Amino acid sequence: MSYPDNDFHGKKVLVMGLGRFGGGVDAAQFAASVDAKVIVTDLAQPEKLKNSIKALEGFSNIEFHLGYHDAKDFETSEIIIANPAVPEDNKFLQISRDAGKHVTSQINIFFELCPAKIIGITGANGKSTTTSLSAHLLQNASGEQRATSYENVWLTGNIGNQPFLTALDKIKSNDLVVIELSSFQIEQLAKFKRASDVALLTNLTPNHLDRYGTFDKYCAAKETLFEYQKLDKKNPAISIFNAEDKIACKWYEKYKNDKGRKCIKFSADDVPQEIRKCYKLPGRANLSNLAAALTIAKLFGVTDESIMKSLPGFKALPHRLELVEEKHGVQWYNDSKATTPEGAITALNAFDKPIILIAGGYDKNLPFDKMAEKIIEKTKAVILIGQTAHTIAEAIDEKRGMSDDEGATKLEIVETLSDAVTLAGSLAESGDVVLLSPACASYDMFENYEQRGHQFAELAKSL
Repeated sequence: MSYPDNDFHGKKVLVMGLGRFGGGVDAAQFAASVDAKVIVTDLAQPEKLKNSIKALEGFSNIEFHLGYHDAKDFETSEIIIANPAVPEDNKFLQISRDAGKHVTSQINIFFELCPAKIIGITGANGKSTTTSLSAHLLQNASGEQRATSYENVWLTGNIGNQPFLTALDKIKSNDLVVIELSSFQIEQLAKFKRASDVALLTNLTPNHLDRYGTFDKYCAAKETLFEYQKLDKKNPAISIFNAEDKIACKWYEKYKNDKGRKCIKFSADDVPQEIRKCYKLPGRANLSNLAAALTIAKLFGVTDESIMKSLPGFKALPHRLELVEEKHGVQWYNDSKATTPEGAITALNAFDKPIILIAGGYDKNLPFDKMAEKIIEKTKAVILIGQTAHTIAEAIDEKRGMSDDEGATKLEIVETLSDAVTLAGSLAESGDVVLLSPACASYDMFENYEQRGHQFAELAKSL
């Protein structure tokens, strides 16, 4: 089914999942702007969606059904646009399918209508930084610093409230779209056997096991971004893999001999020294993100001169190893986006200073044993909060019993983030790093990781 604007005109379109992040706002705005009759439905109550609702105030052809889902909406709507967080086996989506209705997604519609070349970036960790940095390097290269001709660069995807569909009328065929893709979005694309022209994998570690059940199933969802790339000998699909990641290397070997595909590997060790000097973000993981972004920039002919000129202007993204305060010789880093143990390990590895770690949160059924080892190795203290506090503490105690730590790492469990920051402030000495890197999602105590990170920053500044 194709989606030129007139396919929406006069149709009844159901947007399932408005979302506190505003995930459904873009889809609702797009459908309403082309004269569809739009219903927005979400299980959350209106007061929790007030910012998203406000963004849709100007449309008279949008009706809100909030706090519930009505089966009749799913039976009678002609097109259903499902939020990525909604699983494929959702009973309401099945009602629509049984009624012969078309179930699609924001990301699928975008891929079908987008006239530009799409660079899709995915992975467990580092994908937001890699996506933003890739767009930054491409955007800042002037015409004479590009071996490949392109006009505008669009940054979008699973990276904050960036527009998808509402940007389509501005995107031209000679533009580039750099897009961060979650496993949920990739699943939605796979349903229609769609993928990006250029696909890059940063790394793969366990995540979202509360949805997928096993790491293998999570990896399988990600891999379809490469499986469904269009192979063309004259215009090959580009598949880019991290040479330091086991699964990425396995996929590189699997796909490297495909006709109509070009496979590339990148490594942090490959970043030239003169380029490293221009890059401000700490840690080897951020160096790996740079290596990935350099691969994309070079693919489109961006020169080293342009890269070295634009790199100093790139700052850490909010909530990703973001330095939010420095006082009395203590640095406070907000890494609230680290919602997996591997993300927290990456953050701990970024520093050679004494670390006071604040961690814990919503339980996604992920193992904490490797993180516990790293905590014992790298921290002077760890302060735990949230649902997983006792689980992480048990993992640390178990690893202590197998090591020579003898309690060198101070361990505390507190009730709130405010308590954690206050305690961290009392423990910190000049030269220390206080690091919020939760290793868990935020939904047990906060609306989202952004609210958690903002609160941490405010608390640190108020000490």
